[in-house]
Amino acid sequence: MKLFSILAFIAFVYVGELNAQSALRTKQFNLEKGLAIQGFDPVTYFTQNKAIEGNKQFAAQYDGVTYYFSNATNKDLFVKEPKKYEPQYGGWCAYAMGATNNKVEIDPETFKILNGKLYLFFHSWTNNTLLKWNKDEANLKAKADKNWQAIYR
Repeated sequence: MKLFSILAFIAFVYVGELNAQSALRTKQFNLEKGLAIQGFDPVTYFTQNKAIEGNKQFAAQYDGVTYYFSNATNKDLFVKEPKKYEPQYGGWCAYAMGATNNKVEIDPETFKILNGKLYLFFHSWTNNTLLKWNKDEANLKAKADKNWQAIYR
């Protein structure tokens, strides 16, 4: 009986930690209308090197964050390895995270795959932050990694 009580307590703590982690993710991640990457398919960035809008019929959740996919195959790939396809810095602009430590909206069609990771960027008529990132990538990435760790605790 004592062993059962200990195991039940451990399970309770573990489930509580998972719920807390999901709540933190939904609070800190860039979720427009409750969706990651504004509903774009995270897998196509890797498989087709382009941004393609997902479809709600191919939706999946990972730790409280909802993703849309353009097809069932991409959804299955994501479900098997979600960390491989998730955007860095909670889907916020990588340049802004490094340069100013701010969460800035992104243009889902402005992105870069670097060392097998997806980085998203803000882009308007007069400001393409991917171009700025490319000029000082190593420094900005190091700062962004550090800044995101401070935000996402």
